[in-house]
Amino acid sequence: MAEIIDLSQEIYEGMPVYKDFPQVKMTIHNSHEEWDGIKNPKIKTPAVYKLELGEHTGTHVDAINHMAREYREQSIDTMPLSMFYTEGICLDFSHKGLKELIESHEIENACKKEGLSIKKGDTVFFYTDHYRKTFGGKNWGNGPGITIDSARWLGDKKIAAFGVETMSPGVPGISNKEVHHICGELGFTHYENMINLHRLIGRGRFRFIGLPLKIRGGTGSPVRAIAVFEN
Repeated sequence: MAEIIDLSQEIYEGMPVYKDFPQVKMTIHNSHEEWDGIKNPKIKTPAVYKLELGEHTGTHVDAINHMAREYREQSIDTMPLSMFYTEGICLDFSHKGLKELIESHEIENACKKEGLSIKKGDTVFFYTDHYRKTFGGKNWGNGPGITIDSARWLGDKKIAAFGVETMSPGVPGISNKEVHHICGELGFTHYENMINLHRLIGRGRFRFIGLPLKIRGGTGSPVRAIAVFEN
C-alpha cells in the first residue's frame, strides 16, 4: 500500500499571507438550519461556506504569467498537467538561518550527500524547517531562499518546478524578483508554503502531485500537494 504524505497548509480565516496579498475570509453562506426551515436557530451549521482568498494563498503553485508581464498568455489553466505530476526529491537545508541564501554548489553537495541526482522534469524541494520554527510568528516572512544563480542552475536542468516552505522562493529584496523572472524565462515554476518536508528527507525519490485549480487566466492556484511513496 502506498504511503501518502500531505505537504499542504490548512486554509483558514486569518492565516498568514504574503505582504499585501488578499486576506482569507470565510463566512457561512448557507446553513442546514436555513435549508431545513428552522427560524431563529441558536446555532448555524455550515452547509456552504463563502470563501474570499487570493490565488497565492497557503500552499500554492505560481503560473508562468505571474513571473513577468511578457508571459501574460501562460496562465495556470494553460500549463500542462505533466508539470504538476512528477518525480520529486527533497534536500536538507535545515541548517540555513533567516534570510540565508542557498547557493547552487550547496544544492550539488546536498544531492551528493543524499546520493540523488536532479533529472529532467523533476520537482526539487528545499527543506529548511522554516515552517515548524516560525509559522505565524514575527519571522515567518524572513525565511531562507535560493540565489539567482541557483534558479538558473535549476532551470538549466529542465526541472518542472521546485518547492519551498517559505512564502517566497528567493529572499525578498535580494533574489526573489529575479528568481521569478528566471522561472518565466526558462519555463519552470515553484511551489510555496510547503509543510512536512522533514518527512521526505533521507527517503530518496517519490511521486509528487500538486494539481492546481483550473482558473481561467489564473496567475497561480492553491494546491493539495502530496508525496507518494510506493511500498
